[in-house]
Amino acid sequence: MSEDKLYRKAEKRADEKIGFYRHLYSFIAVNVAFIVMNVIFSPGEWWFYWITGLWAIGLIFHFLKVFVFYDGDRRDKMIEKEMEKMKK
Repeated sequence: MSEDKLYRKAEKRADEKIGFYRHLYSFIAVNVAFIVMNVIFSPGEWWFYWITGLWAIGLIFHFLKVFVFYDGDRRDKMIEKEMEKMKK
């Protein structure tokens, strides 16, 4: 694998990880704000956990995609195979 191709692959992987961490940080910040708003404006009526729970499901799927089920090699192999077909 060429140095340039390896760099682009590593760069893409780093961008995916950074994207997940940005998602995580915004999840924490926004949900802390929702909890504070819920306590101040409607104590006893707990609504924040619906938003937090649904968003947490999306965050879990994002985590799984980036860190557990990442398969960049399969994609690269498919691209190479398609390029070989196009050359014929």
